[in-house]
Amino acid sequence: MLGGGSMRLRTGLRFGLSMGLVVAGGLALVWALGGYQALLDWVLIEQRRAQSALAAAMRALRGGQPGAMAALMGVCFSYGVLHAAGPGHGKVLIGAYGLGERVRLVPLAAIALAASLAQAATAVLLVYGFFAALGWTRTRIEGVAEQVMVPVGTLAVMAVGLWLCGRGLARLWRGRVDAGAHDDGHDGHGHDGHVHGPGCGHAHGPSMAEVNRVAGVRDVVLLIGGIALRPCTGALFLLILTWQMGIAFAGIAGAFAMGLGTALVTVAVAGLSVWAREGFLANLSGRGVARVLPWLEVFAGALVVMIALGLLQQGR
Repeated sequence: MLGGGSMRLRTGLRFGLSMGLVVAGGLALVWALGGYQALLDWVLIEQRRAQSALAAAMRALRGGQPGAMAALMGVCFSYGVLHAAGPGHGKVLIGAYGLGERVRLVPLAAIALAASLAQAATAVLLVYGFFAALGWTRTRIEGVAEQVMVPVGTLAVMAVGLWLCGRGLARLWRGRVDAGAHDDGHDGHGHDGHVHGPGCGHAHGPSMAEVNRVAGVRDVVLLIGGIALRPCTGALFLLILTWQMGIAFAGIAGAFAMGLGTALVTVAVAGLSVWAREGFLANLSGRGVARVLPWLEVFAGALVVMIALGLLQQGR
């Protein structure tokens, strides 16, 4: 009885994971058939409405109307959600990394949240570092953001994609080399006449735990940095106007509220990518998973590169 219940539990879990792949495939099909364009059209309309609501909320706050601060934060959060739902690189990086690396959901969601807040911090530093400190005009600030930081951020995204792709190819190559060494009778227990038994008193390179820890830190830095380099234009608009209106504190708080709104979408993408990845791997054996993971990493990296190239061509 216990064995049958355990089997049913494993079957149910496998089915639940597999549904993630079905959902991701369905969304990809909708995008391929042009359904995403309808979403983009709606997002653009709602963003214009949100900008008008932002301006009204700032005027109400400056006039001292009750509840104006809460209303401004709500509009800022909504704007962040709309910003993330449109074309962008943050969800691309998070989603691709979740597909290509067998990272757990909670750490990936934490990276998505940290990256969105770092994006807000970049906007604050840009405005207060140049607009407030150096006296730059709003047009000049927005020009730097659009003409310099956007392409630089897109190139950083492309670099992350190339890095993922290259790491996947390196793992595939190492797998072939290891398989060849095993076939030749070198099982890894010795080389050059030196046997590595339990009493071996010196280390031969970093352990796997150390390698994974270093790679994990590097991954986090690259992902957050690649996303944070491109500040939200809505946050720049908000920060500059609130500075001019003498309510700078509201602009800073609103920029981070936008970051939280953006994080809502990127965390959802993180969840979907992990669900789809585990759904794909659910019916594979341990050896099959080990063989497939490097190919997933190559695919994810190539996808990021292609999307980054498309953003560069569109000037985004």
